[in-house]
Parts: sequence; C-alpha cells; structure tokens
Amino acid sequence: MRCCPACVYLEFIREDRADSGAKNSAAACQQASGECAGSFGRGEGGGRMATETRPAEPAGRDVLADLDSRIPTSFYWYLAVLACVGGFLFGYDTSNIGSALDFIPYHLSSFATGYLVAGASLGAAAGALIAGPLTDHFGRKFLLITDAAIYAVGAILSAITVSAFMLLASRTLIGLAIGADSAIATAYIAEFAPRNRRGQLSIIQQWMITVGILVSYLVAVIILKAAPSSAGNLDWRLILGIGGLPALVAVALRSKMPESPRWLMLHGRLDETRKAFIRLGMEVTDDEVRQAADQLRAGEQQRRRKTQWTAGVRRALIVVCVFFIFQQITGINVPFYYGPQILSSFFESGHNAVSAAVAGVEVTAILGAVNVVATYFAFKWIDKKGRRPLAIWGYAGMTVFILVAAAGVAFLTDIPKTVVVMVGFSFFITSFAIGVGGTGWLIQGEVFPTAVRGRAAAIAACVDWLANYALIEAFPAWHNAIGLAWVMVSFAVLCVIAIGFVSRYLPETKNLSVEQAVHVFEKQAAGQPAHKPTAT
Repeated sequence: MRCCPACVYLEFIREDRADSGAKNSAAACQQASGECAGSFGRGEGGGRMATETRPAEPAGRDVLADLDSRIPTSFYWYLAVLACVGGFLFGYDTSNIGSALDFIPYHLSSFATGYLVAGASLGAAAGALIAGPLTDHFGRKFLLITDAAIYAVGAILSAITVSAFMLLASRTLIGLAIGADSAIATAYIAEFAPRNRRGQLSIIQQWMITVGILVSYLVAVIILKAAPSSAGNLDWRLILGIGGLPALVAVALRSKMPESPRWLMLHGRLDETRKAFIRLGMEVTDDEVRQAADQLRAGEQQRRRKTQWTAGVRRALIVVCVFFIFQQITGINVPFYYGPQILSSFFESGHNAVSAAVAGVEVTAILGAVNVVATYFAFKWIDKKGRRPLAIWGYAGMTVFILVAAAGVAFLTDIPKTVVVMVGFSFFITSFAIGVGGTGWLIQGEVFPTAVRGRAAAIAACVDWLANYALIEAFPAWHNAIGLAWVMVSFAVLCVIAIGFVSRYLPETKNLSVEQAVHVFEKQAAGQPAHKPTAT
C-alpha cells in the first residue's frame, strides 16, 4: 500500500514519462515553428491563434516556453504537494468538527453552534480576500509560509481552549489560514507547471483535500475508540489539535521552496529568478532571464494600459466564481459535514453517545475513502480528456446518483435503504471527485494573468467559501422543511443547470500555457469562438 499521495503521483509519472516526453517535445517544436495546433484552431483570417497569444518574440531562447514544455521531475511533484498542504488542512479541519461536536462541553447557543461548524468557512472567505493583494505584492512563497503558521497557531489554541469564545476565535483563525492558502496554492503551481501536466499538478489540491477529510475521520475513530471515557475532555481536543502538526512541518519545508519565477520576473528580481529556474532544473543565463522578464512585463504593461481587469479577465473571473458556486451548492459537502449525523441511524452499533458517534464517523470515513480513490482518476485524466468533458460528465453522474440516493431515502427501509443510499452517495462523490472537484481549483489557477492572478484567484476562493458557508447554514432548515429526499432532488436539478453552464461558458484550456489560457477568455469576451478541439 502506498504511504501518501506523493508516492502515487511519482509512480504514475515514472510509468507515463516516456509518452509525455514525446508529446511535450512535439508541442515545443510545433510552437517554435509557429505551427502549434493549440486548442484555438484557426482564426478568421486563417492564421494560427497560438501565434496571437503573446507579442512578437525577439530572437533567442524563450525560457518561459521552455518551462512550459518541460517534463516534470520529482521536484515539481514535491513542490505541488507542498503547496497543497493547505488543501489537506482544509479537508481535515472542515471535517473534524463534525466528529468532535457532540463532545465539546461548552454551552453554546444555536448561533454559536452553527458558527462553530460553519464559521471556518466565513473566516476562509475573509482570508482569501486578504491574501489576494498580499500575495501579488509580497509573493506566493511568503503567504504560503504565513498561512501554515497561522493554521498551526489556530489548531493549538483549539486544543488548549478554556472557553467557548476562545474556541470560536480559534476556528475563525483557522478559517483565515485555509482560505488564504486556497487562494494561493494553485496560482503558485500554475506559474511553474508545464502546460501538459498543469492539470495533474494542480489537481493535487483536490486530492489533498480528500485525504484530509479521510484522515480526520480515521483520527477521530482511533481516538474515540482508544479512550471512549475521555470523549468529553481529552478526545475532542486531540481531534481538533492534531492538525497543527502537518502545519508546523509545512512552515519548515515551505521556507525552503523557490518563489514563483513568473512573479519574480514581473517584480524585476532577476537574480532570484535565475536561481528559481536552476532549482526547477533549467540552466539559464542572465540575458535569457532579462529577455523573458522584459517580454512578460511588456505584456502586462500593455494590459495595464487598457486595464488589468480587461473584459476577458472579468469574464474568466465570473466563470470561475459561478463554477465554484455550483461546485458547492450541488451538495457535495452534505455527506462530509452532516454525514455522521445523517448516516449514523443507518449503522447503529451501540446505545451510548460515543458508540453512535463512532458509527456515524466510520461510515462517513468510507465515503471519504471513496473520495480519495476517485480523485486519482481526475488526476490521471484531467490533462488527457480536458476540463470541459470531465466537468460535464461529472455533473451528469452526480445528477443520476443523487437521485438514486433520494429514491432509497424515500421508498426503502432497513438494509435495502442503507445499501441504496450508500451506493448513491458513493457514486455521487465519485462523479464529483473525477469531474468537478479538482477542475474548479485548476481553472482558478490557470486562467488569470500573472499581474492579477493572486487577487482574482482570491476573489474566486472567497466566493467558493461563501457558497460553502451558505449551504452548510441552509441545509438543516432545508432538510427540516422538505425532507432529505427532496433536498437531494433539488441537488439533482442544480447539477443539470451546472451542465448547461459548463457547456455554454467554460472553454477548454488543456495543453495551453497560462498566457494562452488567458487569451482564450479575451477572445470569448470579444465574441469570437474559443473552445475548439485540442491537439494531443
């Protein structure tokens, strides 16, 4: 059995490296000769659209083009996993509260209880917005280190809290950290990832989220079974506080990671840029770095003369934000946030509170394991099948299987009900994990220009967290008003609407550089067709 997601990634890459090397080399040669088949197809005048994605290049080596066409080494995968530690903490923290909630001894009002569950999402929305301008100014690396440190402090305070107020404040602090991290991680990855592996590198964020969710339930089961008599004292503190350990490790390791080369070039830090390229396996000269930096800055300055927030950038931001809203309101987090409460009645294993809680956590852990395994297929297919097809089929699968679960809730009882609901939930989660979960984080990082990528990704992450919070807050009242089966039917309707949105507004961006992906949305905003079949 593999010990961590990074091991699985590295094994897959070793198996696939020869094939991807041939493809990447062909893509680089095509681009250099001006004959790249890109996903744009031909423009109205018969010229290749790929030649319109950047200003005319001076003679000489284009180091950014070389970076975009490289085959990722193990160091690339290491950096991607390290950047996505926040995804693990995100998954762990948003799930562990469900396991600990019944044992927290403080007297909490209904509002305080709701905030304890959902308050981290509000904090995350604020953290994402704050992180945007800060990361564009201070850099990706600085904010990634700061986020991990803030999370560690919040987790430790949660474990040693002495009052309800301190616990709520700690949860808010944790929210700020995971929100900021979610705004930065995929932007950082997009700025060094080769175009033909950017999807796989970025989707590690979603995989780490799923691993965090699963680990939170496994930790809770182990702790509650090991010391059931301490559930109301030590156990819940350990469940909440253990997340501080990977955060502290992340602080140490992130301090040694290279800064984004594109961010460094944009800010004129050319010596550091050359060192970053060397760490990414590229030997470059000062002149080559200066030439690439001048070219990148010229493109951004040209954009600034119009406005940084061009029609294409605004369109990209709206598309990403709406995609994130659908990602949340179609119901994926209901099984993970409320799973222990919803599913424990299907899996009775005792008569006391601890036994009932453990039963609910155990069955939710099964769904968490399904989520982890299914996300592997998203990682494997995202750069082969493309963003649009996976998202459309993902929502289609979610539609079908949430209706299966709804039928089980509405028409069956006892063991048949349990089996059908679990099958429906499992394949609902599988469809989300393969087609929807990682796609949102990927497009968040790849469709914005470097100068505003941090701020735009932060706004999108903020919208994601607000949609997450809205669903968490609304679900109990919604459930009580119309029943679980009809809530599931509502999710199916929203999934159908999401299919229409993706089909109409989300262009395909696989195998494109981040600069080309930006240009796709500029063309859409100008009323020109953007998503054409992509050469592979």
